[in-house]
Amino acid sequence: MHLDVVELRNFYYRTGLGRAAQRAIREQVVSYWPDAQRQTVAGFGFSVPLLRPFLSDARRVIALMPDQQGVMHWPAGMPNVSALCPETRWPVQTGFVDKLLVMHGLETSDAPDALLEECWRALGPGGKAMFIVPNRGGLWSRSDSTPFGYGRPYSLGQLESQLRRARFVPERHAAVLFQPPSHKRHWLRWGPVWEKIGRRLSSGLAGGVLVVEASKQVYAKTGSGTPEAVRRKGGVLEGLRPAPEAKPV
Repeated sequence: MHLDVVELRNFYYRTGLGRAAQRAIREQVVSYWPDAQRQTVAGFGFSVPLLRPFLSDARRVIALMPDQQGVMHWPAGMPNVSALCPETRWPVQTGFVDKLLVMHGLETSDAPDALLEECWRALGPGGKAMFIVPNRGGLWSRSDSTPFGYGRPYSLGQLESQLRRARFVPERHAAVLFQPPSHKRHWLRWGPVWEKIGRRLSSGLAGGVLVVEASKQVYAKTGSGTPEAVRRKGGVLEGLRPAPEAKPV
């Protein structure tokens, strides 16, 4: 069950708890992906709180929002880059995306396997995807005062197994949102301290939200018959062989 876009917008942009969650998750995303120069970055679900850092250096940023959720203009005060789409039929070409963020998309989907197949299709070879989902063992999935209290919460093993079935290769994971999911000022004031302590002392699984980075690896046979990962070229002319020099007559 997807939440309405108005509820999501109000939580992340008009409540102190939402702004704290946005900041904590975005810091983790940026630590994994510090830049996206000349890359296409897309988000699915309600990922716009995490996409803003990429507006300055990415070649293109796209915010895809499922039709069950609804769409909003984003970013505010700038040309719109958000689009409404069916959750398993995105208006992007195959292999078009370099980096993909999925938040409030997978756990609320009625067809998660089909959604992951669409994520795979949209990513180019060697592309990276980051999935942000409620942690089954955390407090945030047990509270309906935040968007992470809706849909199916995941354990780390469940999420990684589902990603592997969809042909993704999980690479890194982290947990965030160690502060209690409370709107009270006392807990909000101590939120940054909770995050620092939680990330240092926890095994990485005690936070309210799981962040898992996975890659799309496409394998091709080499001349020896062994598989080799095919990655996207960095530039249009990269990989082209120079023309042979003319022999003197």
